Amino acid sequence: MHFSHLRPHQIAAAIAANTPVVLPIGVMEYHGEHLPAGVDLLIVTETLKRLGERILVLTPFAYGAASHAVAGPGAGTLHIDPATFLPMAEALFAALLKTGFRNIHGVIHHQSENFAQGMPTDLAFRLAARNATFRYLEQSRGPGWWGDRAMQDYYAQHAAGADPFNWVRIHPLFPKGADFPFDHAGIGETALMLALAPETVDMARALDGDHWFTETAPGATAALGEKGVALALAHMTTALGLS
Repeated sequence: MHFSHLRPHQIAAAIAANTPVVLPIGVMEYHGEHLPAGVDLLIVTETLKRLGERILVLTPFAYGAASHAVAGPGAGTLHIDPATFLPMAEALFAALLKTGFRNIHGVIHHQSENFAQGMPTDLAFRLAARNATFRYLEQSRGPGWWGDRAMQDYYAQHAAGADPFNWVRIHPLFPKGADFPFDHAGIGETALMLALAPETVDMARALDGDHWFTETAPGATAALGEKGVALALAHMTTALGLS
């Protein structure tokens, strides 16, 4: 279910049902000679498609901070400084909150192997989520809203799951410690792409370019990829509150 396809009464129904609103977050980055630039985004968008009508999907954000750690700009990597898209992300989350959504999520796969510490793209969206929430609360409840006596049961509400800082959350596509190869254009990501978007993969080029990070790619299979997709879907089901 895509936000762009909904009419006003359908948007109102999604708000009333507290349907999860999900923003796929990705980058354009070199992934060897056998995979497309949009691997990190496609893995997210194609996995989320399998959740069907249970979620409301926003138009994906494709231009994160890829960095040129893997390859230079001539290889297809589009690196956008996070300071550039931070205001956009904050404005988007603010608009969703003003619309009435309270179950907003961003999902990212790029550089998410150490999500607890964070990397530039996900950190920018996480900061944007916090900023948007703080500003919305002050605008709607007034300055000093938290210190007001009406909020004296804040921690009790928090324990009960009514935390306003859960209105917008950012998640990695895979859970920490998932039993699946986490790599860059190696066996793991290649397998995921064979399962999710096989038309974008050219296995004959898997070892082109003499890259260490693609050396395991020839071992990838769609079956292995489906195992990874199942792990991601189980994690998303929990993270988005669908279970």
